[in-house]
Amino acid sequence: MMIDYQVQLIQFPNTSAKEAVTENDDGSYTIFIEVSLSREAQMDAFRHAMCHITGMDFDKLNIDQIEKIAHNQEFSTELCPIM
Repeated sequence: MMIDYQVQLIQFPNTSAKEAVTENDDGSYTIFIEVSLSREAQMDAFRHAMCHITGMDFDKLNIDQIEKIAHNQEFSTELCPIM
């Protein structure tokens, strides 16, 4: 699967946020990652964001279920092949 995305390092106003993803009008995605995170934490945040994208979470309605599945996928390369 070919995924068109861009990554931007930003400073979130809420210090608990590590990443956010938006689906753009053209079908691509923008992944925002907290700039103050360590490189390793930034990569973890990137992988988490990619799990949301590959899991087609933008078509789902239940945010609690989306997060639960995404966190479980981070530990399974079968469910989230990006890792």
